[in-house]
Amino acid sequence: QVQLVESGGGLVQAGDSLTLSCAASGRTFNNYAMGWFRQAPGKEREFLAGISRGGSSTRYADSVQGRFTISRDNGKNTVYLQVNSLRPEDTALYYCAASTLPGMSTLSSRFNYWGQGTQVTVSS
Repeated sequence: QVQLVESGGGLVQAGDSLTLSCAASGRTFNNYAMGWFRQAPGKEREFLAGISRGGSSTRYADSVQGRFTISRDNGKNTVYLQVNSLRPEDTALYYCAASTLPGMSTLSSRFNYWGQGTQVTVSS
């Protein structure tokens, strides 16, 4: 089992950047594919980015391709999401998630463990 704790969110202005972090407990972090999702009020949870266990493969939602970058440091048990050129529509609760299943999915149902989320609010 793994516990995930996100940090790095906040209130920013349009055009700003943030680095979100997700720290994982345990000694088997590299057994998990990792993903970032977000959920805005009244909307469904949305896949943003995923990264493979070793970090060599990534995938992104079309809506954030080119603006968001996912990375991981297995030595620090941490996954990151660099978010650039923020827009008011990026305002949401951002979650990281871990998957023990093979491959790297964009489906939230394929992720076993979730953090509590970090709020990102972008003002215009």
